[in-house]
Amino acid sequence: MRRTRTYGEDMTTKTAAKKTTTTKGTTAKNTTTDKDTKSGFNADERAAMKERAKELRAEAKGAKNREKGLADLESKIAEMPDDDRALAETIHRIVTENAPDLLPKTWYGMPAYADANGKTICFFKAASKFGARYAELGFNEDAMLDDGTMWPTAYAISALSPAQEKAIATLVTRAVS
Repeated sequence: MRRTRTYGEDMTTKTAAKKTTTTKGTTAKNTTTDKDTKSGFNADERAAMKERAKELRAEAKGAKNREKGLADLESKIAEMPDDDRALAETIHRIVTENAPDLLPKTWYGMPAYADANGKTICFFKAASKFGARYAELGFNEDAMLDDGTMWPTAYAISALSPAQEKAIATLVTRAVS
């Protein structure tokens, strides 16, 4: 067993079996909050990556068509809690009205919309997906939102007013222009 102590730092004790941190006479395991210690990802993040892998396999098999993508997207929206579902349905309506050429699909298990090349332009991330306090509308780098040298790529959404719906419609239209 080796002990090290530096002025102003906690004493750390290392053993072959486990790492413990000693602070003022108390001992606690060094744990990663809400993360799996092996992979560094929590269960929600691992599930999202598995969903993305499944989506990529389906795309490789030629399942990249509007009807299949729309069915998958609507299925994901239907699974959401009421608050998230209402926001996702509104975002879906706005995107389909203002960018009808975008293909509906899922992306990491979230509703998303891609251009003709299959590049995801925008996506909706439900608050419940990762236990956040707000949902997000995000835009990827292929969205044409550049505005000088700095611009937002994601928007936090907890509710939508008619003015905010109009702002989203403008963003979506600009993203595909």
